Amino acid sequence: MAQIHDILSEVCLGGHETAAGATVKPFANFNADSDAAELERAIKTKGVDEHAIINVLTKRSNAQRQDVAFAYERRAKKKLEDVLHSALSEPLESVMLGLLKTPPKYDAAEVKKAIKGLGTNEATLIEIMCSRTNKETQDLCKAYQEVYKKEMRKDIEGDTSGDFCKLLCALAKGSRSEATNVIDMDLIDVDARDLYEAGVKRKGTDVGKWITIMTERSIPHLNKVFGRYKSYSSYDMIESINKEVTKDLRNNFVGLVQCIQNTPEFFADKLSQMLSGDLKKDVLTRIMVSRCEIDLLCIRKEFKKKTGKSLQQCIIASTKGDYQKALLSLCGGDD
Repeated sequence: MAQIHDILSEVCLGGHETAAGATVKPFANFNADSDAAELERAIKTKGVDEHAIINVLTKRSNAQRQDVAFAYERRAKKKLEDVLHSALSEPLESVMLGLLKTPPKYDAAEVKKAIKGLGTNEATLIEIMCSRTNKETQDLCKAYQEVYKKEMRKDIEGDTSGDFCKLLCALAKGSRSEATNVIDMDLIDVDARDLYEAGVKRKGTDVGKWITIMTERSIPHLNKVFGRYKSYSSYDMIESINKEVTKDLRNNFVGLVQCIQNTPEFFADKLSQMLSGDLKKDVLTRIMVSRCEIDLLCIRKEFKKKTGKSLQQCIIASTKGDYQKALLSLCGGDD
């Protein structure tokens, strides 16, 4: 069973070339010029035809949306992003503009939003930095540099501090070992023992040791390490974090371990806050936009398992209007 879980984890953690968990896939018989013409008509219509805009942008892959945006600009002599910004209102606007960005530029914009101004949105930073693959993280850093003319790690260092800053900067390297078919049982045991000795076994936690192991080892390796960890500790890894790590860093490490163990479950857990009315629209929007071409189908299954309700049902109960229509289209169906 462990091997099956590792394989499924790699599928749902995979980059954009893997669409096994996607709810939004390339549109058959795609024609960028035809879509651009439809968007131009929808925008020029008195009152704006939001339904037509949603129907085009939520049913095309990101690569196809880039082609549509190019075709629209060539046709209308205006950037589609600028026109939609003027034509739409929130929260629909954020969904549509998010879909128009490439995944790296969307992540870059969300990271920038989380660190600019007064206060830092730690939850957003952890969500993004813990759940992205090496390539996604590397592409994010490149996009951030391109858009904001600054190194993302330097901006993170300027806005965060202490162990939280060290954790984010380690993740921002995007240098986690890639999965291989080689299972190093000796290293698994060493890492499990090191995690135990750096935490539960000693007074005070060697956070640096935890950061090194959890940000440098491959996902399948760490899942085996966490299993082996139980032979040293009477607590599992998340229980150990809750026991050992101070409040400011606790949620960050819990998020990281959750993403390592099961990324779709991590997102399902965040989305389940809809049931209590505690999920903010910007978080809901970001998850739906950023995961619809990666693992939203996997997230839907985990959500149903966790809550007993389908994600579609909860979106219907928690949202309304054109925003709801857009999210339901990205959701891709009921469970």
